[in-house]
Amino acid sequence: CNHFFVSFRGRLRAGSTSRPLPIFRQLSLHLCKMAHPWETAAYKALLEHSKAPMPHLRELMADQARCAAMTAEHNGIYLDYSRQRATPETMKLLLKFAEEAKLKEKIDKMFSGVHINETENRAVLHVALRAAASEKLMVDGVDVIAEVHSVLRKIKAFSNEIRSGKWVGATGKPLRDVLAIGIGGSFLGPLFVHTALETYPPAQKLASGRRLHFLANVDPEDVSRALNGFDPESTLAIVVSKTFTTAETMLNAQTVKQWFVSKLGKDSVAKHMVACSTALKLVADFGINPDNAFGFWDWVGGRFSVASAVGMVPLSLQYGFDMMETFLAGCRDIDTHFRTAEVGSNLPALMGLLAVWNASFLDLPANAILPYCQGMSKFASHIQQVSMESNGKGVALDGTPLPFKAGEIIFGEPGTNGQHSFYQLIHQGREMSCDFIGFCTGQQEVYLPGAEVSNHDELMSNFFAQADALAYGKTLEELRAEKVPDALLSHKLFSGNRPSLSMLLPQLGPFEIGQILALYEHRTAVQGFLWGLNSFDQWGVELGKVLAKQVRAELTSCRRDGKAVDQVGAKFNSSTQRMLKRYLNSIAVPCGYKLKYAEEFPSPFQHFSISMEGTAFHAAPGQTHVKK
Repeated sequence: CNHFFVSFRGRLRAGSTSRPLPIFRQLSLHLCKMAHPWETAAYKALLEHSKAPMPHLRELMADQARCAAMTAEHNGIYLDYSRQRATPETMKLLLKFAEEAKLKEKIDKMFSGVHINETENRAVLHVALRAAASEKLMVDGVDVIAEVHSVLRKIKAFSNEIRSGKWVGATGKPLRDVLAIGIGGSFLGPLFVHTALETYPPAQKLASGRRLHFLANVDPEDVSRALNGFDPESTLAIVVSKTFTTAETMLNAQTVKQWFVSKLGKDSVAKHMVACSTALKLVADFGINPDNAFGFWDWVGGRFSVASAVGMVPLSLQYGFDMMETFLAGCRDIDTHFRTAEVGSNLPALMGLLAVWNASFLDLPANAILPYCQGMSKFASHIQQVSMESNGKGVALDGTPLPFKAGEIIFGEPGTNGQHSFYQLIHQGREMSCDFIGFCTGQQEVYLPGAEVSNHDELMSNFFAQADALAYGKTLEELRAEKVPDALLSHKLFSGNRPSLSMLLPQLGPFEIGQILALYEHRTAVQGFLWGLNSFDQWGVELGKVLAKQVRAELTSCRRDGKAVDQVGAKFNSSTQRMLKRYLNSIAVPCGYKLKYAEEFPSPFQHFSISMEGTAFHAAPGQTHVKK
């Protein structure tokens, strides 16, 4: 059906880059019915199996043969999924489901550049971002890997110029501080990788004397934090927006541009700002030299774009291109494993299958990502977007409502911080699945004389203990044997039988960071393939943006054009009207009813300071200086 649709549309609209006409999509769906994964015999068998009584994990973990079978390994990554609520029969049925849902075929289509993102008529090729230069992949008549490496060579040359001091700012100073301006996937992924490298000793040496900050939120408080301690004379800003129209990013970019202009003059923008974008005309209109724009492609979703210029430009500036090539090699290692390994020994496939089993068959709504490594502190928030934006869907590829719950609530914190936060809920509250991630050696090692264990061993003691605590729990018999008072028995009872998997890696370096990232990206894709949905669009993000435009128009009419507050919000429901009026009146009262922008802001930065210490923004000559 999809083959007919794509090829028929292509013949009629050869050379067009716009999306297909809905009539052809509708025609293709009428001509042939999509085979849904939940209509397979294997899915139905799994559903029946999930309703049957399952032994407690205490009993399942006593079966040594089962536990040994429920492990997998690839290039330093050891995966133990024996603490999942799954029997050998469960795994047999899951593998059969993968076969009947054509998982391997769908993986091959993704790697081959087939337009599997059907709603947007796009290929899904984040794997091409880290493919070897010797590879070739033709998609829509273009060798995409050749294009990727052309951009990578440009990034390497640029980062070397900046890091060597050959490229200097408007006043001749080297640019040693970098501000990456972007939101969503243009922020969370690069921030994760940066945080993971920040305390890796070889990376620390390469980043000596350099700083990398990120600016995502349109809230000016985020601008203040991001610019804290930065001197415009030694700062380079990267504006990350494919279309150069993302509202939050462009407002932040204009704010930072004004920061440069006010101190260094209008001509400084070309020296101090570059872009990751393909909208070269808009880049030039903004004041950035189009030669300093680094492109990426519509077959890269934002949440999968870390390995594109989105992440490679700021991270190469901070750590050097060679280290980031090692990161790409780690991604590529898992990409190759994912494409070639059989499902039964394929780490992302196994993790995706088990995630589907937990979410849709055992009705476990959440998955906690629990890395026992502080360098992984931003990993859960990145995978939260990767997973929830990808699989937070209610319909299949053909628009059919799903007959089960898809998607997961993803959250997490590094151990042991999480243990003192939300582990109470995990142990004795709502049931969910957990992913424990540990490392054999830490990025920083400390052993104090006389201490029982090193700091890292103390951390890893908790890594090993928590998975067993969730699986086994604590019985009434054990509590009575410890002479726990009867009044506290129910409070100290741990039911156990809470599923988790554990992953152990040798260390956290750039290669392993790439491996872990690709592992969870592909885990997410596997879930979508098995659920029969499109993991690569995000229509749910759009509605709020549309409504925000309507609110923005009302605020403009009042704050800029002078519309009376009591006339605001007539098009909205009564609750929103009341809230809007309260908001506007709350602004007006402390400002002496100077509600209009022209009255409240005699200069653009009247109420803004760029440092946490409160140092004022330096206004350009002729402007009113801000309050201290």
